[in-house]
Amino acid sequence: MEIEILSRIQFAFTVSFHYIYPPLSIGVGLILVIMESLYLKTGNKVYENMTRFWIKIFALIFGLGVATGIIMEFEFGTNWATYSKYVGDIFGSALAAEGIFAFALESGFLGVLLFGWNRVGKGVHLFSTIMVFLGSMFSAVWIVVANSWQQTPSGYHIVGEGMNARAEITDFWAMVFNPSSVDRLMHVWLGSFLAGAFLVLSVNAYYILKNKYLEIAKPAFKIALTVAAFTSLLQLFAGHRSADGVSKNQPAKLAALEGHYDSSSVADLYLFGWVNQKEKKTSGLAIPGGLTFLVHQDFKTPIKGLNSFEEGTKPTQINAIFQFYHIMIAIGMLLIGLSWYGMLQWKRGKLFEQRWLLLVFGWAVLLPQIANQTGWFAAEMGRQPWVVYGLLKTSDALSKTVKAEHVLTSLILFTLVYATLFVLFLYLLNRKIKHGPEGFDHYEVDETVSSLRTGSLKDPGTATL
Repeated sequence: MEIEILSRIQFAFTVSFHYIYPPLSIGVGLILVIMESLYLKTGNKVYENMTRFWIKIFALIFGLGVATGIIMEFEFGTNWATYSKYVGDIFGSALAAEGIFAFALESGFLGVLLFGWNRVGKGVHLFSTIMVFLGSMFSAVWIVVANSWQQTPSGYHIVGEGMNARAEITDFWAMVFNPSSVDRLMHVWLGSFLAGAFLVLSVNAYYILKNKYLEIAKPAFKIALTVAAFTSLLQLFAGHRSADGVSKNQPAKLAALEGHYDSSSVADLYLFGWVNQKEKKTSGLAIPGGLTFLVHQDFKTPIKGLNSFEEGTKPTQINAIFQFYHIMIAIGMLLIGLSWYGMLQWKRGKLFEQRWLLLVFGWAVLLPQIANQTGWFAAEMGRQPWVVYGLLKTSDALSKTVKAEHVLTSLILFTLVYATLFVLFLYLLNRKIKHGPEGFDHYEVDETVSSLRTGSLKDPGTATL
């Protein structure tokens, strides 16, 4: 296998594995702020206990995110030395900003968040929770800025020629607010909120199904459901804005996302389908002219198709890009429907009476993760063959001295190590979930006890702890 393919597979694998954890950190962080704010406002110990429990989950996620993220920075130097030289002044400044303004903030207050209970005041502890959450948000800012610059470079000039060429910043804020950074950041943040919300929904759906910790599980479920409902709807608009930016700045990617080849015709909006790359034809269920309408607000204006781009300047894996993109959209619509159906059942007072719905929420924790991954796959594969759009091709960004067998060996080792870390993560997460929130370690809340506490049990003598 060629070194370019191996290096791309290795980096895609490490990024994909790492990207499980930062969205969870951001999403769970938001819910922690809400839970602890409710505790500070009401003084209700239920909110304190659920906050303490989810802080433990957050700490586990944070630790895995740090451990899996560091390795990527080494890969820039080992596998992608030419790329690092070319964009080091720009990419390096964004990574440095993340370390100074985001990671230091997040990790600095994490100690107070974890160990500050009963050592600092309630307000100080809430402030620390907010700072940790903001730190995770700011971390996403600089990573997305760096990646967005590769998609839509701005605020730079090229110095040197040939192998000595490199990009230098001429306008820092133009680099930060490049044409795609804000839209993509909103999309990433909302995807992260959904990942965290559905993790909380899943765990508490499990508790409710098992009739455990109901005093905590039900209000926590409602908090997460509220976050999921509103962020899923906002994600629909954020995703549209991001796609609209792609239509202006990366027309070849837009054509690949929808499998559109003919530049002389309007573009259909596919709900699902299949791209035959040999025949350059896409088939499936589509809204005629739908993509044209979303881009131009009419059904007549043609969309530039893949046939108009020269070979070597456009994506090649069109069907894979098409499928990843439509999986992301399908999951996004499913999350909207599921969340708002849950809100409707809440309004009707039947949210916790439908076992099938709780089972669906229990397994739905996988959906935001799949959507986040497939969205990134579509975005990054759609940028090919460019690693910096229009400036540096992926094939030219490789290290010149690294051999294919070296990359293959490290890929195998990374796979083994990351698989071990993932198993460890699942084991520890399951252990914390089974242990449950503090204050409920020595008993379970079964239906009889729940009835007793609500006053619906006529003979309290039959209830036992």
